[in-house]
Amino acid sequence: MIASSDFRTKRVPLNHGTGRMPVLGFGTLIPDPAATISSTRDALEVGFRHFDCADRYRNEREVGEALHAGLASGIAREDLFVTTKLWNTNHRPERVAPAFEASLGRLGLNHLDLYLSHTPFAFQPGDDQDPRDQSGNVIYDRGVTLLDTWRAMESLVDHGRCRAIGLSDIGLDGLLPIYEAARIKPAVVQVEAHPYLPETGLLEFCQKNGIVFLAGAARRSGDHSNCRTSRQDAGAGAAGLGGTARHGFAYDAQNGGARAGEFRHLRSSARRVG
Repeated sequence: MIASSDFRTKRVPLNHGTGRMPVLGFGTLIPDPAATISSTRDALEVGFRHFDCADRYRNEREVGEALHAGLASGIAREDLFVTTKLWNTNHRPERVAPAFEASLGRLGLNHLDLYLSHTPFAFQPGDDQDPRDQSGNVIYDRGVTLLDTWRAMESLVDHGRCRAIGLSDIGLDGLLPIYEAARIKPAVVQVEAHPYLPETGLLEFCQKNGIVFLAGAARRSGDHSNCRTSRQDAGAGAAGLGGTARHGFAYDAQNGGARAGEFRHLRSSARRVG
C-alpha cells in the first residue's frame, strides 16, 4: 500500500491538461446552502484541495464563496483542483460553452481544472433540469449524441479555460465509442465504485489507457444521512484507496454536509493506512 503521507498529499497526472489531481476529493452534493458553505470551509481547513461540484447540485455559488474564503486566507489557486459537471439539459453542442461559463461564473473562478459530462443522457434542452411529460416521464433529447457533446467539450479545452474533460456515471460500453472517436481522450471517468461495486472491467480499461478512475460516492451511496459514514466505513474507504491510488485511482468522499470532526476522522483513518 502507499505510505500514509502519500495518501494525504498524492496527486495523479491527467492524460491531457496541465493539472495533477489530488487523489482524495470532497464531494459537494449538500442540499442546504449554509451547510454547503460551512462544510466546504471545514474541508479546506482539514486539508482537502480537490472539490467535486455540479450544476445539478444547485450550490456552485456557495461552494465558490467558501473556496474564495480559502483563497483569501492564503491557499494558492494552483493548489486547488476544482471539478464541475455539465447537466443533461445542456448536451446540445451550442449549449455546452454557455453552461460551462455559467458554472465558472457561479464558482467565481477564471478556469476549471476538470469539466465532466454528468451523465451520458441528454434531456430536453431548457432551464428545467428535470423535464417531464404529462405522464411524469423524463423527456429525452434524441437529437444529440454523447459524441456531439464531447466534441463541444473538446472545444472548451482548446480555448484554455478548461484544463481537462471527462465523463461521469458511464459504463464501459458507453465509454468505448467516445474513447475511440475522441480527439482529446477523457482524462477522468467518475462512477460509483467501492468494495461492493468494484467496476473491475471499467477500472482495468482506465488503468490500461491512462484514464484516472474517480470513485464517487465511495464511502456509501444512498441518501444524505447515510453519507455520514461510520468509522469502520471511513477506514475501509481509506484502505481501498491506499491499495489502488498509485494505479490512477482517486477517491471522492461524498459527505452531504458532514462536519469538520468527521473529516478529521477520515484523515486519521488515512494515516493508519500503510
